[in-house]
Amino acid sequence: MRWRSVGGSWPRLPRGRRGRRRLVQAVMAGCVLALMPSTWTYASTADRVGEVADAPAREVAMVFGAGLWRGEPTPYLARRLDAAVELYRTGRVKVVLVTGDNSRAEYDEPDAMRGYLVRHGVPDEHVVSDFAGFDTWDSCVRARKIFGVDRAVLISQGFHIRRAVALCEAAGVDGFGVGVDDAHDATWYYGGAREVFAAGKALLDATLRPDPHFLGEREKGVTEALAGAAGR
Repeated sequence: MRWRSVGGSWPRLPRGRRGRRRLVQAVMAGCVLALMPSTWTYASTADRVGEVADAPAREVAMVFGAGLWRGEPTPYLARRLDAAVELYRTGRVKVVLVTGDNSRAEYDEPDAMRGYLVRHGVPDEHVVSDFAGFDTWDSCVRARKIFGVDRAVLISQGFHIRRAVALCEAAGVDGFGVGVDDAHDATWYYGGAREVFAAGKALLDATLRPDPHFLGEREKGVTEALAGAAGR
């Protein structure tokens, strides 16, 4: 008796040693192709990722959004912002560029991030907001084309930071990545698993270099903030 699926017969496994060998080779090839983008993010950022203590002195720190909870940064986003506060407090950066999603009136990541930084000691005039950082590629492209940033310390969780550094490099931003550590909870494992798939899109973005969802006019926010922080 043959088992049948709802739509017909289940596909049969190949018979014979040669058929099985070809099946194994096909599966292995599929795994290699699936992991190639992740390998690219690691290989291309090998010596440009570390902890807060490893970050070089650069004028701008760039913090990527990571969601809100009741209008405030999620714990994961708060960790990123804490790293930016530490870099600012120790004088290794002068300005913090916060980039996130403000695609609807009731959801404003950049303003929530700004508020958190100000409450923790970063002067408001030294924080610049990018309200159209809808994904990592958009944030990197806009940092370069809209805000004129060509070097920055990039801040995100460890599972995401290599992709951020690789994409910013492709967008023209020389970045050093600070990978913020967190408890390895369900969110952390989900983020790590998601990166396998997100790396594929990242490789396409870095290769095809599409325009972000919203580009707009050049802004002077970073330039003016750096001028104001010149004496710091």
